[in-house]
Amino acid sequence: MQRTVKWKTPRRPGPKKASDIEKDPVGVYCRIRPLGAENEECCVEMISSTTIQLHAPDGLKTNRNGEYKEMQYSFKKVFGINTTQMELFEDVAKPLVEDLILCKNGLLFTYGVTGSGKTYTMTGSPGEGGLLPRCLDMLFNSIGPFQAKRFVFKPDDKNGMEIQCQVDALLERQKREYQHSVPKTPSSRQKVDPEFTDMISSEQECKSENVVEDCCYTVFVSYIEVYNNYIYDLLEDASFDTMRSKPPQSRILREDQNHIMYVAGCTEVEVKSTDEAFEVFWKGQKKRRIANTQLNRESSRSHSVFTIKLAQAPLDADGDHILQDKNQVSVSQLCLVDLAGSERTSRTRAEGSRLREAGNINQSLMTLRTCIEVLRENQMCGTNKMVPYRDSKVTHLFKNYFDGEGKVRMIVCVNPKADEYDESLLVMRFAEMTQEVEVARPIDRPIYGLAPGRRYKNQAFRDELTNRQEERGGPIKDYFEIGMSYHWLIESLPALPSCELVDPSDDQTLPRLIEVLEKRHRIRQMRTDQYNKTANTLRSMLQQLDGQVAAKETFLYEQRSKLNEKEKVILNQKTALEQLEKKSKTLQYKVDVLQKTTEMFEQDKHSLQQELETCEQRLHKELTDKRRMEQRMQGVVTDAKRKWEKECERQVHAKQLEMQNKLWVKDEKLKQLKAIVTESGGGSGSGSDGSAEPPRKPERPSRERERAAAQKRSASPSPHPMALPVHPIHRRSHSADGEKWVDHNPPNNLELETVMQPILPNAIKVSTPNEKALSKCHKYVLRHQELASDGEIETKLIKGDVFKTRAGGQAVQFTDVEVLKQECPTAPSRKRRSGSAGRAAHVEDIENRAPVASNVYQKRRKP
Repeated sequence: MQRTVKWKTPRRPGPKKASDIEKDPVGVYCRIRPLGAENEECCVEMISSTTIQLHAPDGLKTNRNGEYKEMQYSFKKVFGINTTQMELFEDVAKPLVEDLILCKNGLLFTYGVTGSGKTYTMTGSPGEGGLLPRCLDMLFNSIGPFQAKRFVFKPDDKNGMEIQCQVDALLERQKREYQHSVPKTPSSRQKVDPEFTDMISSEQECKSENVVEDCCYTVFVSYIEVYNNYIYDLLEDASFDTMRSKPPQSRILREDQNHIMYVAGCTEVEVKSTDEAFEVFWKGQKKRRIANTQLNRESSRSHSVFTIKLAQAPLDADGDHILQDKNQVSVSQLCLVDLAGSERTSRTRAEGSRLREAGNINQSLMTLRTCIEVLRENQMCGTNKMVPYRDSKVTHLFKNYFDGEGKVRMIVCVNPKADEYDESLLVMRFAEMTQEVEVARPIDRPIYGLAPGRRYKNQAFRDELTNRQEERGGPIKDYFEIGMSYHWLIESLPALPSCELVDPSDDQTLPRLIEVLEKRHRIRQMRTDQYNKTANTLRSMLQQLDGQVAAKETFLYEQRSKLNEKEKVILNQKTALEQLEKKSKTLQYKVDVLQKTTEMFEQDKHSLQQELETCEQRLHKELTDKRRMEQRMQGVVTDAKRKWEKECERQVHAKQLEMQNKLWVKDEKLKQLKAIVTESGGGSGSGSDGSAEPPRKPERPSRERERAAAQKRSASPSPHPMALPVHPIHRRSHSADGEKWVDHNPPNNLELETVMQPILPNAIKVSTPNEKALSKCHKYVLRHQELASDGEIETKLIKGDVFKTRAGGQAVQFTDVEVLKQECPTAPSRKRRSGSAGRAAHVEDIENRAPVASNVYQKRRKP
């Protein structure tokens, strides 16, 4: 049992000085898409193999300064409309695949506006495969005979690679074959989707010469998309459940111990052929998000990243097994990125989810531009600004490439239509700026430290042995033993003497020859007996070995039968386990249904409780309002009762004063009559001529005499009670208390200079009421003027109380109305005409007395 070696990405060497690091600029290529129709206006012209020129379309021939708009841009290479996919691959992607085999990373992405041919450049069409299938085809054509068996290399969950021993890999292969998840002939041509059959013709096959024959290779592929700045795994096998459908789970980016970014939990599939790899790609391509827009029938709504990861490890000294040394294992990857096209919403008229997708696409591309600008500024100006890689998932995933982890290549796709002129200008500016960014050149890593040719020599020796065995038809071991014994036997025999006879009388040559031949015969006989004994011994040993092999085969057969029985038991257990799992899923579904039902009941209960609480609050509020209304009505009734009581008292008091005035007037008249009678009685008689004089009319007493008489009357006791003045004293206005008032006097009111106006010492005068003024006062008065029926202006003082509302505002409750009316005392009125005779006498008495004020002001109170 061989030990398991866990491979991790080797740490990068320590940082070097900026002057010692070799850098290469980002390779930017341009590809021009053919026009859709011949009558369309073209705004892009290919001047040379490295330069293009943009012509402004009709209507945009000049800029703000009146200059003619013709812009030229240079690239590493420009591919015209007649460029084939193979030519593009030879210049752009083939060097990246060769670097991939040499343990160097690479990044290739397509950039351009919507409908410029990015997806076609990356994927292609049947018969015209794009960069992705051609990279896969070149890789498998190069490493095809040197691929390791399945599951020898196994990815871990931390961006590393584990190397399993042959036994563990065999067990896992048998397990997968039993589950029918791995094809039995992985290197043979598999049937893929007919739409993408024969993406690459056999005449265009490409192969790399940099493959090391003493290494084993394995290819893993992964496919992700960045949609709305979230990463989704397109190769994830979501469990199909008809009862519950779960949305795909987004992935997160993590950093391993060597500070390399990777997608955590991403599915990595081991593939053994181009068709198998492209079948995996097409499986993920079906899940990629595309939509129909105004500019493209199948517009990519996400950025797709297809990663080809190549793991390689050298063979051991014998060339039979993979070297179990983690320091000799290398992993490289090539990322093929198809960026979504930038688009303006004013042209696509996107709405809803399409508008959100376009916004996220433009935002991620803007982040890419910002990162390139900051890198360019740091390199050209010597600044040390932080590059905002983390603002987007795309830039954050590929930050290591811009820091020197591999080569970066970009293909700018251009649509020459005149409608795309403004968008193409922005793309050209970004591409031209990207060429000025330099990326550190990756360091070459040694692949192995042993002598080369181990696999070839080992295989050649095995082929030679196989050929000899087929030619002789017998065991190769016996053939060598027989040959060696024969040569050893020939060499051990004595040499024959010269047998040439010159003299007939020679009697020594023949006896010497006979003696040597007899000796050789004896030796041969002895060797033959020895050989037969050895052969018999070997035969007996072979028979024993055959018996042992038969016993071992019997034992293996028994073990296999037991293993089959165990497999049957395991199969039965798996069947029972599947049934239990199905039952568990059914029970789980029932539990979920019950939980949902319980949640619905809980929600209904909660809503009913809220409704009940709302009803209770409403009822409590109504009861509180009812009590408050009762208290308010009781207060209103009490105030009305008090007002009527005061009004009755005032009327009774006014009637008493009126009667007292009438009595006083009668007494005054009687006194005057008595005085007249007394004066006429004392002064009666004739004059000097004896004639009688007519009575004179009494003179109107002056104001001083009236005052003196009033003082005399007040000083002398009178049988009647003291009389009050003629005019009743009006009650004091409610507005004269110590409370604060809001005096609302509209700007259209007239100043009448009325004498009986209320005095508001603590009033805030406003022309328009506001909440600030109401919050500072307790009372409110409104001065309202209107024209009365007699043609005079009547002023109403509408008063009320200010109180706070529950919502925090201010409200006014009107409680009183006072009327100020201006009348002329000399003008006839209905009251004076309808008055009694005593009232007329009273008026005449007032006219005879001292003049009073020219205006009389009445004050009436209304509830």
